[in-house]
Amino acid sequence: MEDFIVSARKYRPDSFNTVVGQSAITSTLKNSILSNQVAQAFLFCGPRGVGKTTCARILAKTINCSKITSSGESCNNCESCTSFDEGNSLNIFELDAASNNSVDDIRNLINQVRIAPTIGTKKAYIIDEVHMLSKSAFNAFLKTLEEPPKHAVFILATTEKNKILPTILSRCQIFNFNRITSEDIAQHLSIIAKKENITAEPDALHIIGQKADGGLRDALSIFDQLVSFSGGQLTYENVIKNLNILDYDYYFQTTDLIKQKNLSGLLLLLNQIIEKGFEDLIFMNGLASHFRNLLVSKDESTLQLLDVGENIKEKYKTQSKENSLSFLINGLEILSNYDVQFKTSKNKRLLTEITLMQLCSEEVSESKKKKPRRITLPIPKIWGKKKSTVYSSEVKKTKTPIATRLEKENGIPTTRKINVVTKEKSTGNLSIKKLLNPTQKKKEENNLEVKTTPFSQEELIDKWRKFAYSVKMKDLDLYSTLNANPPILKDNYRIELSIYNAAQETDINNKKPELLGYLRKQLNNTLVDLDLVIN
Repeated sequence: MEDFIVSARKYRPDSFNTVVGQSAITSTLKNSILSNQVAQAFLFCGPRGVGKTTCARILAKTINCSKITSSGESCNNCESCTSFDEGNSLNIFELDAASNNSVDDIRNLINQVRIAPTIGTKKAYIIDEVHMLSKSAFNAFLKTLEEPPKHAVFILATTEKNKILPTILSRCQIFNFNRITSEDIAQHLSIIAKKENITAEPDALHIIGQKADGGLRDALSIFDQLVSFSGGQLTYENVIKNLNILDYDYYFQTTDLIKQKNLSGLLLLLNQIIEKGFEDLIFMNGLASHFRNLLVSKDESTLQLLDVGENIKEKYKTQSKENSLSFLINGLEILSNYDVQFKTSKNKRLLTEITLMQLCSEEVSESKKKKPRRITLPIPKIWGKKKSTVYSSEVKKTKTPIATRLEKENGIPTTRKINVVTKEKSTGNLSIKKLLNPTQKKKEENNLEVKTTPFSQEELIDKWRKFAYSVKMKDLDLYSTLNANPPILKDNYRIELSIYNAAQETDINNKKPELLGYLRKQLNNTLVDLDLVIN
């Protein structure tokens, strides 16, 4: 118990070659040391646990080494390296800016900078969490940072670069540290597991890498926790159980049930997931990510975008072949619409179940392929006292029984023109109306009054908001869509509206005739038209 050291400290890198996932930065630092072009000030930026402070310590140790190797690494044998490893080096100073952020603390640091080193040629000053310094402390530090003594090297580390003054940034060489990939974390953890005689499944280590979110220190802390939980046997089941992660198998099973249109089984599976303590949104967002991964697995060239283990990657490849491209795209569209509606929904469980029903319905894969409806018109009958009503805009040509007989006997073609009875909607009664020929129709269309009263952007927004408010009680989703982005007046009285997805486009198109009618009337302009742009 007394000798136990957490993995994050025990396996902390002590050379540039052992730093994980930051090869571009370590190569630059080694080259600057070998060429003797070490800058006077460095700024290491990036998220937590990616190696900023570790690289700062390795850099401080290496520039003081008296026997630097040909690869730009410290020798670990000279007096300077030995004193650094033992924690007794007089040439390396660390300052925690979170607890030493006043002007007096910076003045004490400046006074130490003036003293030349007794061993070696450089003194390194590491200031961690430098963004915590006050503005006055930054200003007091400016002059020394710009013109330090030849023996001084400042190494600043921060997780929030945006909080540092531009005058400080301009005096430093800035290195941006990346998040470490799950693959790199899993490989590093497998090396540690071998050293500690721990049995670990590759998929289990990959889950730890995903949970760490790019931070190696977090991954090592999770690793220690899971080793204690499992007793040195890291399995996939133990990891997802301890970290409370929804298993991939649930998403594979859900996709199969959707494909089979097994709604009852799908609702039972949803209830089982919720009883395990997972929220609806977590499950549905995970399902959306699953659909995205299936889409990525369709092509070998994009398979590298999958951030999963090898065994699970094979499952994705198999299931992606069983589902069509249109099924996956329409499913993603429905799930993205669910994410938008979830925040405003009062009955979230019902919304989740309805979304799963939509995914199960046959319209998911064929919603974009609706065929036009074919209408068969009845044959007009004019024989007898009563005339039947025919809904048509064409003049029919028919033959009477007598004409048919004469045509057969004498070979004389005889036709009879008849007018078709139409239905007028104004009075609700049937009336015989002369059908207009094309030239008459064109004249009537040309005689329609065209209004082109100019209007401003402000007038458009005012009328737009009034219409949106009028539909608020009937359709809250449409009201939110109309108010999400302001309409923009373009040339020739065309209005452009930016929307987010095809579902919003469908909602507005259903209401478009009523919307344009309202705007044309209120703005006294019949040329007003609407263009939708999916952003």
